[in-house]
Amino acid sequence: MNSSKTRIKKRVKKHIPKDWLCELRILYRLTKQTIQDISRTGIVNLVIITTMAAILTIFGSFFRSALSISSFAKELGNVLEISVYLKENADANIVKNRVKEFAHVENVTIIPKASSWANLKREMDLPDIENPLPDTLHVKVDKPENIEEVFKNVKQLTSVEDMSYAQDLAKKIEALNHIVNMITVFVVIIMAILTITIINNTIQLVIQSRKEEIEIMRLMGVSNWYIRFPLIMQGAFYGFSGAIIALLPLNFVQNGLNHMHQFFMVPTPLHAQNFVIAVMFTMAVLFGAGGSFLCIKKHLQV
Repeated sequence: MNSSKTRIKKRVKKHIPKDWLCELRILYRLTKQTIQDISRTGIVNLVIITTMAAILTIFGSFFRSALSISSFAKELGNVLEISVYLKENADANIVKNRVKEFAHVENVTIIPKASSWANLKREMDLPDIENPLPDTLHVKVDKPENIEEVFKNVKQLTSVEDMSYAQDLAKKIEALNHIVNMITVFVVIIMAILTITIINNTIQLVIQSRKEEIEIMRLMGVSNWYIRFPLIMQGAFYGFSGAIIALLPLNFVQNGLNHMHQFFMVPTPLHAQNFVIAVMFTMAVLFGAGGSFLCIKKHLQV
C-alpha cells in the first residue's frame, strides 16, 4: 500500500511545474539562516576555525611530506637492479628474452664478460690472465616491492649461475613506504575524530539556542531538510574556512620540500601541491558537514 502511494506521489510530482523563483527564495532563506546561526555562535567561531586550521595544517603537511617521501623511495627503487650471472655456455640473448617475459620486469641489459673484464682491468692493476668473469644481465624491476618476486622467478632458470641485488636497501624502501602510508591513514583518522567532535559540540550549542524555534517549525510541518540544511552548511563553513587558513603554513611546507627535492636532484611529484589542497578542502568540507549531520541525528529527531 505504502509503495503504491509513493509511486503515485512520484508520478504527480513529475507533472507539477517547478517554480524556480520559489526554490531560489527557499535557498536564500536557508543561506540567511546559516549566516544567522554562525553570527549567534559569536567568538566561538574563531576558536573553531583556528582549531580546524591547525588540524588541517597537520594533515596537509603529513600528506604532502608523504608524497615527497614516496617520490624519493621511487627514485631509489628505480636504481635498484638485479645482477644475473650466467653459466659459461649460456646464450645471453636467449636468457634475456626469457627474463623479459616475467611480470614486473621493466628492462633487461646484457653486459658481455669481455666488457666487464676490460672495465675491471682499467680500474685495477690485474695480471694478464684469462677472463674469469661471466656474462651478466642487469634486470630492472618496475617497483621496489616486486623485486623479490622477480628475483625468485629468474633464479629458477637453468642458465643462471648466481644472482645478487641490494636486498637490504629494497626492504628499507618498502618498509619506508609502508610506514609513511600508515602514518598518513592514522593522521586522517585522528583528523576525522577531532573535526567531528568539535563540530558536534558547536552544532549542539546552536540546536539548544534554537530549540523553541525548531519545535515551532516542526509543529508547522516544515520539512526536515529545511531544518537540517543551515546546520550542515554551518559545519561545512567551518571546514572550508579552516582549510583556507591552513593554506598559508602549507605553502611554507611546500617550499621547504621543493628545496629538498632540488638539493637531492629528485623530481617533485607532479601537481602534488594542487592535489593536496584539493584533498584537504574536500575532506574539511565533508568532515565538517558530516559532523553537523551526525550531531543533528543525535540531538535533533528530524
